[in-house]
Amino acid sequence: MSGHAGRLSPEGRERSWERLGSEHFDVVVIGGGVVGTGAALDAATRGLKVALVEARDFAAGTSSRSSKLFHGGLRYLEQFEFGLVREALRERELMLTRLAPHLVKPVSFLYPLTHRIWERPYTASGLLLYDTMGGARSVPGQRHLTKSGALRLVPGLRHDALVGGVRYYDALADDARHTLTVARTAAHYGAVVQASTQVVGFLREADRISGVRVRDVESAAEQDVTCDVVINCTGVWTDEMQRLAGTRGRFRVRASKGVHIVVPRDRIAAESGLILRTEKSVLFVIPWRSHWIIGTTDTDWTYDLAHPAATRADIDYILDHINAVLATPLTHDDIEGVYAGLRPLLAGESDESSKLSREHAVARPAPGMVAIAGGKYTTYRVMAADAIDAAAEDLRSRTAPSITDRVPLLGADGYYALVNQVDRLGAQYGLHPHRVRHLLDRYGSMVHEVLGLAVERPELLEPVPGAPDYLKVEIAYGVSDEGALHLDDMLTRRTRISIEYPHRGLDCAEPVARLMAETLGWDEKRVAQEIDVYSERVTAERNSQTKEDDQAADEVRSAASEPRPLVAEPVS
Repeated sequence: MSGHAGRLSPEGRERSWERLGSEHFDVVVIGGGVVGTGAALDAATRGLKVALVEARDFAAGTSSRSSKLFHGGLRYLEQFEFGLVREALRERELMLTRLAPHLVKPVSFLYPLTHRIWERPYTASGLLLYDTMGGARSVPGQRHLTKSGALRLVPGLRHDALVGGVRYYDALADDARHTLTVARTAAHYGAVVQASTQVVGFLREADRISGVRVRDVESAAEQDVTCDVVINCTGVWTDEMQRLAGTRGRFRVRASKGVHIVVPRDRIAAESGLILRTEKSVLFVIPWRSHWIIGTTDTDWTYDLAHPAATRADIDYILDHINAVLATPLTHDDIEGVYAGLRPLLAGESDESSKLSREHAVARPAPGMVAIAGGKYTTYRVMAADAIDAAAEDLRSRTAPSITDRVPLLGADGYYALVNQVDRLGAQYGLHPHRVRHLLDRYGSMVHEVLGLAVERPELLEPVPGAPDYLKVEIAYGVSDEGALHLDDMLTRRTRISIEYPHRGLDCAEPVARLMAETLGWDEKRVAQEIDVYSERVTAERNSQTKEDDQAADEVRSAASEPRPLVAEPVS
């Protein structure tokens, strides 16, 4: 077991805590989202000694609540952000083919045309530019459809909702699983990667930042971590972290709330996803296993940054826009899951968050400190490389160039061969080939590590009670190798049970908690506490989703208990 690549185990966490206090690092990264984990991987693969600390869980913020797309940003062409689109398409291509083919998959979208004369050539020219910039590499290029052709692809559309259509491709990923895999890959290359570890202060030598003071929010222990440079990758918490450091930020970050709903696949008759224009932005209907994810909204959020809440108005906005084109309208009863996330947008001159740039910015607000913010999930690797480039000024030794465009994430190597061997793998482990494909698309070539846990415990190959899309062995692996410390970590990010089932995880909370207890050593009291805290969260989210405005929704949602109570107060 100890040989597993990038393993984040309970015993490994104790060793990492000791290392944080006893060793000097070149780089300390704050924030375990996709940019922070990407920066840790970038630094480690340049040969730097790096530590990453995350107050909650990997991808606990924005990086588990995105639209799940690796996309070029087709709509940014209209804003003339050609460089951003070209960069994003290059990153999408790298993920699909080299870095993470097990996690990032092509996905088809239909763009319904609603105007007869000008819209098709206008859309065609935009998509031609998109395809020319790289949008048609590894995926099919645009294909124009008549009205009847578009309706064959998406029979669930109202006949009067379109006059034709254009089909194009982008890419889809489980964002939380992708971020976790980036973190584990960083650990594999030597980074100390530590969740449940909050920065509570900064160390200084004269006028420069020389490290951080951290608190283990599981035990309340505190210690100092020294380094040459600290990199602030905290997304919507960027400004708060700069204040804690006593430095003036070079930019401001605004939190824009994006809400998505999840509905069963059979509620919309379609062989493709959809992209629809709205008066403010675009609305995606994204295929997600046996579900559709529909979103998103784009509104300012000024309340609790850790727990953004969806309102009834947000949900109604999504339903109203999708129902305008569906032959069979969706209702609130169709909704299986809802999630709200915050985009860390660079504050610009425009008051409309949907028009703020998705470009990122890097600053050095003080000697020994670098901050990065903005950007979009797709370009995380470029952001991470830029952050480490900026940190080079504070490093004692010469820094090698970034090589992460040539470093596959864990599980990528050998994935294609295993896809061709699903029947043999199924026979080897006694699983249906469909189940093996599901596991390959979550773990890639690490599937042998996962299923290896069931060799002496065949009962782990049974489905999770109440969530049959997942196996019990995935829960066991989430604790033994993937760093899950709380029930919320498992049901919300290691799996996506919290948004994929109408019960939001409540029906399987007890069996999952008991499986986790076996490795984490929880007693009956702790098992009950984890279930209670998770149940309280689900209840609070459901209640917040009945409120009409952000303030009312926030009051309900933020009143729920925190799985990590020692990090309940925001840093400021």
